Amino acid sequence: MEIKTDVKESSLSLLKQGAEARVFESNFVGKRSVIKERFSKKYRHPTLDSKITLKRLNVEARCMTKARRLGVSTPVLYSVDPVLHTLTFEYIDGPSVKDILLEFGSHDIIEERLDDIALQIGDAIGKLHDGGLIHGDLTTSNMLLKSGTNQLVLIDFGLSFTSTLPEDKAVDLYVLERALLSMHSSCGNVCDKEDESGPWLDETSSNLYPH
Repeated sequence: MEIKTDVKESSLSLLKQGAEARVFESNFVGKRSVIKERFSKKYRHPTLDSKITLKRLNVEARCMTKARRLGVSTPVLYSVDPVLHTLTFEYIDGPSVKDILLEFGSHDIIEERLDDIALQIGDAIGKLHDGGLIHGDLTTSNMLLKSGTNQLVLIDFGLSFTSTLPEDKAVDLYVLERALLSMHSSCGNVCDKEDESGPWLDETSSNLYPH
């Protein structure tokens, strides 16, 4: 079912704006929701701009849906509006992993919780890559912990694409590693968090790219 919502309505609350899209909090048939609007680029010809924007919108919707089929927790996609260039999906109530890690050591963020987060990240990436899906923007800002369950939820598949190339998977991991090392030095090297099998990032990499 597709319900078209005018993202210009004053009742919408702007959550964030990036280079490619605006994100609003809204309501979808009584459910708290998020609307992501891909806005036009004035420097492009209108016809070309519309085609590019629509293509990226559809790719993002397909990749988010595929991730859920692969067993990765993502927001439920409610609707796609090809005219307004919007996606409407489930609102995830909970902090980002970025916020959690930045508070490490100051607000009772304990090692056990950090270990759990790291293992959930590794498990999610393994499922994506085993299924031939590249997230494209694996930063801790695009990972939420659902309130009440602490389940990791991946968001923002705007740069996602399908690929089975080891090089593309490696770049995904590299983006995550650089984000962790640059943003969360107070946590130590999160990439080295271990379970009984060893460092989760190394383990994930070896599972994806067996020798």
